[in-house]
Amino acid sequence: MEPTKEDILAEYSRVRADLRKWLAGASTAELRRKSNGTKWSNEELLFHMVFGYMVVRALLPLVHLISRLPAPAGRAFAAILNAGTRPFDVINYWGSKSAALYFNERRMARKLDKTINAITRSLKRESRDSLSRSMPFPDRWDPFFAPAMTLRDVYAYPTKHFDFHARQLSL
Repeated sequence: MEPTKEDILAEYSRVRADLRKWLAGASTAELRRKSNGTKWSNEELLFHMVFGYMVVRALLPLVHLISRLPAPAGRAFAAILNAGTRPFDVINYWGSKSAALYFNERRMARKLDKTINAITRSLKRESRDSLSRSMPFPDRWDPFFAPAMTLRDVYAYPTKHFDFHARQLSL
């Protein structure tokens, strides 16, 4: 069953609380410790988890646009992005590693709050029809990206990404 707006918003609230709990409870040494199953430290991984929400904020206008184009245009766009998976993976890794230097334990929760607030405002404006709009996605970029995703899927995506990586924390 597809999540409702209320389900998605409840998950956003839970995620905010989880991040704040981990940041408040972790020592500097714990944040700098290597996470489980990634090359990132716990702090870098936490930022990467926040980054999933930042990505969604950037994706929303794109989904609105691409979903209105002829289907072949969307498929071509997704194919081009899938072809760039290798460079994307490198940028994703180093970008999160670098950005965590600025969006560290002191700034990370505030960044998540601002990002979720913006996404929440957008979600509340969406109609049932708009949430059903879909576009092809670069499904090689992330295990939670499907070959086609609705706008509802995109709003729900960052919490799946967050929860997956939460299991890799070694706090």
